[in-house]
Amino acid sequence: MSDTQPKPSVLFVCVHNAGRSQMAAAFLTHLGQGKVEVRSAGSAPADTVNLAVVEAMAEVDIDISAQTPKVLTTEAVQASDVVITMGCGDACPVFPGKKYLDWKLDDPAGQGVGAVRPIRDEIERRIRGLLAELLPTGS
Repeated sequence: MSDTQPKPSVLFVCVHNAGRSQMAAAFLTHLGQGKVEVRSAGSAPADTVNLAVVEAMAEVDIDISAQTPKVLTTEAVQASDVVITMGCGDACPVFPGKKYLDWKLDDPAGQGVGAVRPIRDEIERRIRGLLAELLPTGS
């Protein structure tokens, strides 16, 4: 075992876990290259991931077609260092000692892929910024 720091863990939460949180988790998984533990969940999960979101992510060579929305659990929050909410408001449990960020992003639900692309690009931009904070240069 090396004496490196434990991997930072991030939980993305939105209401349905079908769009924004799935895109964010996929970008962090992809860009973090295994250096970050990634979870996503919804306070009221949908049955499936938004197809326009799957299509928009496929355009940037990230396949999320096999993902399924998951219900938000207290355990998931407790196991995460950073909790990033995306419009779930009061449904997200708050625990002391966690870093909470609320990303105001348009909800892609019911939107076509054309409307999803700018949301996807904004999420990617924010994930890159988050990675710079989580994994300082040299790690």
